[in-house]
Amino acid sequence: MNNNTPFTQSISLKNLGIENAKIHYQLSANELHEMTLALGQGIENSTGALAINTGEFTGRSPEDRFIVKDSITENQVWWGKVNIPFEPTAFDALYKKVTTYLSNKEVFVRDSYVCADPNYRLNVRVVTETPWANLFCYNMFLRPEEQELENFKLEWTVICVPEFMADPATDGTRQSNFAILNFTKKIVLIGGTGYTGEMKKGIFSALNFILPVDKNTLPMHCSANVGDNGDTAIFFGLSGTGKTTLSADPKRKLIGDDEHGWTSENTVFNFEGGCYAKVVNLSEENEPDIFRAIRKGAILENVVFKKGTNEVDYKDVSITPNTRVSYPIYHIDNIQPGSIGKNPKNIFFLTADSFGILPPISRLTPGQAAYHFISGYTAKVAGTEAGVTEPQPNFSACFGAPFMPLHPTKYAEMLSKKIQDANVKVWLINTGWTGGAYGTGSRMKLKYTREMITAALNGELDAVDYRNHVVFGIAIPQSCPNVPSEILNPRNTWEDKDLYDKKAIELGQKFKANFAKFEEFANAEIMAGSPQI
Repeated sequence: MNNNTPFTQSISLKNLGIENAKIHYQLSANELHEMTLALGQGIENSTGALAINTGEFTGRSPEDRFIVKDSITENQVWWGKVNIPFEPTAFDALYKKVTTYLSNKEVFVRDSYVCADPNYRLNVRVVTETPWANLFCYNMFLRPEEQELENFKLEWTVICVPEFMADPATDGTRQSNFAILNFTKKIVLIGGTGYTGEMKKGIFSALNFILPVDKNTLPMHCSANVGDNGDTAIFFGLSGTGKTTLSADPKRKLIGDDEHGWTSENTVFNFEGGCYAKVVNLSEENEPDIFRAIRKGAILENVVFKKGTNEVDYKDVSITPNTRVSYPIYHIDNIQPGSIGKNPKNIFFLTADSFGILPPISRLTPGQAAYHFISGYTAKVAGTEAGVTEPQPNFSACFGAPFMPLHPTKYAEMLSKKIQDANVKVWLINTGWTGGAYGTGSRMKLKYTREMITAALNGELDAVDYRNHVVFGIAIPQSCPNVPSEILNPRNTWEDKDLYDKKAIELGQKFKANFAKFEEFANAEIMAGSPQI
């Protein structure tokens, strides 16, 4: 739908239990932008983008994310600290409170869909309390044409009410904020938080159940792009590892930056219609595509302006290190038409290893690939969170544990089969530290990481010599075009080689300790991919 075209159709929300609301339906991006400014809920920055503050919550709240335990989910969901059960009756009561709260109020409604492949399309209606939250959904979900809305068949509903506070004593929540998935009623209910990512991740979590269970399709927390030869590359990685940055390659067309499905037809499709990128330390030199995408229509979250200006200081994290931008994918020039790719040939697991142990690039066997996929490793840098004074390992199964309703081995088995059926090469890329841990060593240069990935994509690492890492057993190339050979083996970059060996064993032990909870579900091939200690 055109960014500037007003939409005239009206709708009712009575079927959702929302009565007599003043409904702003399907407003254009420009209308939502201007309304946010008029309400004093945002500021326009020097590039024309909208800057807003999400309030108390500047990120997701994992302990306040629930799934209703019912006949659909009871025996399928991997219940625990990630997937916390919620009683159906408690959901119904809380839902009634929310819809009563929205009745007689001004609300913003958007009909959209997710999954770019028409065979997997899922229609979504979003009801938000603020215009900027609705603009976020304009950016992040796929935008139907006006004629598609005439017979729009609603499948899932997202309701987001940041100003509504739950009462834990009566509502069954942990505290006043909540994000609850109900697979029977097909509703994502969010309250008490203005962080927009809860809406995006709510639908992503729903798809992570629906696609493997009902559609024989692997959902992936990854970015993806396509080369001139039609080969698709997939990039898995947790926040801060470079997933968005490295997939935005001027020589390859972007499919999407965060969430994709890999079908039984061996195609890869984007779930979304936009990108949601971290902007801490953003510069035009290092991340030109993202930098230039921040213009009218984009939403900056929790950023700080340079004193006396409306120019963003991307180094200022005084509100949060999780500063972000949301923009529609068409703000990127080099995108794949239709957001679908075929013929996946390379998978990259990205980690920002702040211990400085893992090689900057290594090749994985299928068993190692499954092991590292289930592990989902990166490491937090000292100072990024309260109490973190030295590097801390961060394991997130399938590189997206907070959004995975099924047991991680379900996704790993699907991935392993696809890797072997399609003869895909799998690489582990360390975008983190070299020459020592954080505080001693230095961050791997982005230009070297790009060169290593380019060499892998071009097949230039197929015929070089490899040596296995003494602890992790992963195959390290001994040469790579346009990259100094001495940095390829991390041990070479440490002054104290004995200290490196000691720390490598310690990290390997951390991997094994984390994997202990998965061992009973893992086959011999996967276990053979574990560190050799």
